Amino acid sequence: MAELMKGAPVAAAITGQLIQRAERLKEQGVVPTLAIVRVGEKPDDLSYERGACKRCEKVGIAVKQFILPGEYQTQELLDVITQINEDPSIHGCLMFRPLSCKEDEEKVCALLSPAKDVDCITAGSLASVFAGSGEGFAPCTAQAVVALLEHYQVPLSGARVTVVGRSLVIGKPVSMMLQAKNATVTMCHTRTKDLPAECKRAEILVAAAGKAGVIGCEHVTKGQIVVDVGINVDAEGNLCGDVAGSAGDVVAAITPVPGGVGTVTTSILAQHVIEAAEKTI
Repeated sequence: MAELMKGAPVAAAITGQLIQRAERLKEQGVVPTLAIVRVGEKPDDLSYERGACKRCEKVGIAVKQFILPGEYQTQELLDVITQINEDPSIHGCLMFRPLSCKEDEEKVCALLSPAKDVDCITAGSLASVFAGSGEGFAPCTAQAVVALLEHYQVPLSGARVTVVGRSLVIGKPVSMMLQAKNATVTMCHTRTKDLPAECKRAEILVAAAGKAGVIGCEHVTKGQIVVDVGINVDAEGNLCGDVAGSAGDVVAAITPVPGGVGTVTTSILAQHVIEAAEKTI
């Protein structure tokens, strides 16, 4: 049976460090502050918002919430982003996506200051991930993958890694971040020819396709480390990952769903807010 690489110890370690950094900021007159912008009442958004607020409270980060109804005016949303950009007391902004209007989402991503973009929705933040320069931050979930692997002392330098998934939220950025750790990364997706063979070549497998059970026993091999980033709902209404449960009988270690990468994500969000606040001093 595989070792479970749980997210709680990782989140606790990060949070402990952030509490000290938040205290030092407050001693210098800076209260680290996160703005949360949410449109409507989507259950997924509400769940993540509760988790983010709880984590920020533990760390000592203030939260300002900007809530708009599902039926909103574009200018009203853009005015909120402008207010956040111009408010020096706000250090980071979490904007829930997707919006119902793709054009509005593009306008928000173009308007938000990369220096306050703590979850990588702006072009400036993406540039910081792909080019290694810029003011923005990496996507919280992608960075949580790296933080979790490092916490469990999984060697990354020289490791063969296969990432299944090519989104700008996880797949592409986590590939770049692992390469920055000197891993040799192969990017795959659900249309990759002979996906099982590509997965089996890896020492570390990151499943981020967003499809329940897309990775099964035929994709894994003994000794592998598997990071399951997927958050899906099965036919019974239960949360499940991209990796079928039977794969856990084969590999050396795997992250659980729930209780794995997702648990670390809000800690990374808090870390980004602290880092943004520290840059203002």
